[in-house]
Amino acid sequence: MNVVIFGATGMVGQGVLRECLLDPTVTRVLTVGRSATGASNPRLKEIVHSDFFNLDPIAGELTGLDACFFCLGITSVGMSEADYTRITFDLTMAVARTLVRTSPGMTFVFTSGAGADSSEKGALMWARVKGKAENGVLGLPFRASYVFRPGAIQPLHGIKSRTGWYHALYVMLSPAMSLARRLAPRHILTTEQIGRAMIRVAQRGASKRVLEAPDIYASAVQP
Repeated sequence: MNVVIFGATGMVGQGVLRECLLDPTVTRVLTVGRSATGASNPRLKEIVHSDFFNLDPIAGELTGLDACFFCLGITSVGMSEADYTRITFDLTMAVARTLVRTSPGMTFVFTSGAGADSSEKGALMWARVKGKAENGVLGLPFRASYVFRPGAIQPLHGIKSRTGWYHALYVMLSPAMSLARRLAPRHILTTEQIGRAMIRVAQRGASKRVLEAPDIYASAVQP
């Protein structure tokens, strides 16, 4: 399976990249980002590209792909709805529309979040915009497309959030999250589990197109 990862330097993306490089069924991994990940592997190729709204200069690299793991995302804290929509919806759709042209036979997996509002009419701005992005991706003519809605995520294997206050919060809550994960493993996911689940869903599909935390967990642990 040949895959491309957008957002491989973020917390979720780091976990997905790690699992892709560990999985022998993933034969080629391409990352596209504004900065390199720093990872080194003979199956890995990295493209540093600054303008995700225009992928035409690298479109030739985006052919023959079996899956896209789209892990880009930002916090809505302090952002206007217009600015958050530009990054969360407009940018996502710009990338997805390019990929549906260059690799229409791929499976596209979009990382959303627990509580996203697919009606696009709720009171929470971030949830409406995430729901709009979900609907946009699911409406494109890929071979298959799925939405992942993780909630609480525990980073493993030295993975860190690039958002300073997120990282500090994860460090502070790590012992509590470890305990909570033992008590409710289907609801507290790890970066490792999310990465494994994305690979499994891209390879085998899923019974639903929008996967909440328990669905992601089930996909991650299936043999």
